[in-house]
Amino acid sequence: MHRCLCPSRSRLARLSASMTALAAGLAVLPALAAPVHDFTIRDVMDAPFPSDLVAAPTGARIAWVVNARGVRNVWIKGDGVGDAARPITRFAGDDGFDLGELAWDGASKAVVFTRGGTLGEGGELPVNPLSLLAGPPEQQVWAAFADGRAAVALGAGHLPRPSPVGGRVAFLLKGQVWLAPLDASAPARQVTHLRGDVIDLTWSPDGTRLAIVSHRTDHTLVGVLAPEGEAVTWMEPGIDDDQSPAWSPDGQRLAFVRVPSGADEETVEGRTAQPWSIWVGDAQIGMGRQVWAAANGRGSLFHPLLSDTQLLWGAGDQLVFPWERTGWLHLYSVPATGGSARELTTGGGFEVFNVASSPDRSTLVYSSNAADIDRWHVSMVPITTGTPRQLTFGTGIEDYPVLASNGQVFALASDARTPLHPVAIGDRRLADLVPGWLPASFPHDRLVEPVPVTFRAADGLPVHGQLFLPPASRRKPGPAILFFHGGPIRQMLPAWHPMNAYSSMYAMNQYLANEGYAVLSVNYRGGIGYGLDFRIPERFGRHGASEYNDILGAIDFLRARPDIDPRRIGSWGASYGGLMTALGLSRASNLLAAGVDYAGVHDLRADHPELSAVGARPGAAQLAYDSSAVATIGAWRSPVLVAAADDDRNVPFDQSVELVRELRRQGVDVEHYVLPDEIHDLLRDRSWLSLFERTDDFFARRLMTPAASGLAHQ
Repeated sequence: MHRCLCPSRSRLARLSASMTALAAGLAVLPALAAPVHDFTIRDVMDAPFPSDLVAAPTGARIAWVVNARGVRNVWIKGDGVGDAARPITRFAGDDGFDLGELAWDGASKAVVFTRGGTLGEGGELPVNPLSLLAGPPEQQVWAAFADGRAAVALGAGHLPRPSPVGGRVAFLLKGQVWLAPLDASAPARQVTHLRGDVIDLTWSPDGTRLAIVSHRTDHTLVGVLAPEGEAVTWMEPGIDDDQSPAWSPDGQRLAFVRVPSGADEETVEGRTAQPWSIWVGDAQIGMGRQVWAAANGRGSLFHPLLSDTQLLWGAGDQLVFPWERTGWLHLYSVPATGGSARELTTGGGFEVFNVASSPDRSTLVYSSNAADIDRWHVSMVPITTGTPRQLTFGTGIEDYPVLASNGQVFALASDARTPLHPVAIGDRRLADLVPGWLPASFPHDRLVEPVPVTFRAADGLPVHGQLFLPPASRRKPGPAILFFHGGPIRQMLPAWHPMNAYSSMYAMNQYLANEGYAVLSVNYRGGIGYGLDFRIPERFGRHGASEYNDILGAIDFLRARPDIDPRRIGSWGASYGGLMTALGLSRASNLLAAGVDYAGVHDLRADHPELSAVGARPGAAQLAYDSSAVATIGAWRSPVLVAAADDDRNVPFDQSVELVRELRRQGVDVEHYVLPDEIHDLLRDRSWLSLFERTDDFFARRLMTPAASGLAHQ
């Protein structure tokens, strides 16, 4: 005889009565207007995303990574004008396997790269975003070939560096240098067993030696080794942070950047430090000397380019480097024998972002916002003459330029409606490298053009942003959403962004605008693009949360518009943008109706444990707490969706856990969503879609009608 698990008749009667009562209750609630949209989140995220554009050392071949719905592969375009771009790898599936760190071999016939793990946060730590029962797969170095041969794995590791000659590849694994033949004809072998972690390596021009950067916890050393040698030759070792080694063309000398120990961009003063310097040493014996040093005051604190390379040894025995002497990040050169620095990127108030050298070291190409403070374009400058020439113009964005040996300039380009894609730069025109690359599902003609705007923060600081307005048919007094980028050392643009995560977020802002929300993307203080004083403002972050003034200014800007319903203004952001959203909700719940906080930091003491260490500045920990969202959480009233990845290596997951617990204790309407086994910069296409679908649903329920907004219930 089996036991019946069906409810009894009396229980069914009670359940029926309860359901009737619930239905009656729901009937008196205001009906939620379903958002109207012309395309889906899936549609607007369908464009493939390119990255890691690299030029071959000879000819005009270039390579790049294409991420299509989470499937990442290496593409190349050959020497001939008519040669079609094509993939040289055949990976499949939205598997969360990151792919990048591309480099050409010396013969321009193969591309090496890293696949698996994460190339941003956590380094070699394994990741398992698919939650595989067998555990996370290892991160590997691969080689792919222009002649069509199948790609081969060279061994576990990352940061591959192919030798300019000899067909071998050096790479890193667990902080040590390994070596493998380019064709995988023999297993990789470990070259070093050094104390500390090797974090960078660069071949000498003749391919016989490697310059390495060895991190030793409280100092960093630059050294030279031969893979078949017995010992490292350390370059003028000291207690400072030595970095960015650059070989002379003849391989006899090595230059590097020296940043004084303890120099910290977030000191109380923030904008100055013990000046950094450039050193040049004999690569054979290690003896070196300082050839240049930053002046005191502006520019004494080393601020890097977005590029991986910070120091270039150019033609004419000139060293090229970034410097903020004027309060703006420009490129300078100095003779390798020593002397005064000469500015290469002249022209005043703008910043340089990414730079690359021609194979013959004579010319630089770089991206900057010289022509338009809110947009990035590509320019070129000969190293010896220092006369820059702008190559691209208009309302689009061009970034990550590279220069082939035949003089052809390539870059990644986008505009308001066209996502990032590789182009060849001609005479004031851009030629697509992959014709017909946009999928038919992509809603190109239904996207809006965000308008660059400037408004005043509550303390008077001018703040830039982009305003996404809904289509004209939906442009009535309606809901609005503030968007805050992460970083905070980032700049959002009035076009598809050249960074993957922000390209996805730009797509989401386009989708929200199409649904009827006005979206204001805020380039708040602490970001790049607007100079040193804006990037390191007074009382920023844990020193007083002066960025809260930008939140208030953005709210006032929206509330003053006749097409915005002031009762239905929300906020969303990721990482530091999550911090900004939480900060706004904890201090201005009377003005913000709802928010979505992805991976935010809510207690700045946790982000800076040194504030509570022995010898810390008195009151620093308390000031960090007072600058955090948790300090004013008692005033938080508006509903919020707290989302996080639980394998985040950038922001501790417990920041979200503790926030939700505290909001629950206070009776705040809080929803939460976790992406299991994902990392901070989500690896899977499906993860981005899931996060955005949750965000869309939350705002539809909280902002789409006046009655649904958080302010309606306060």
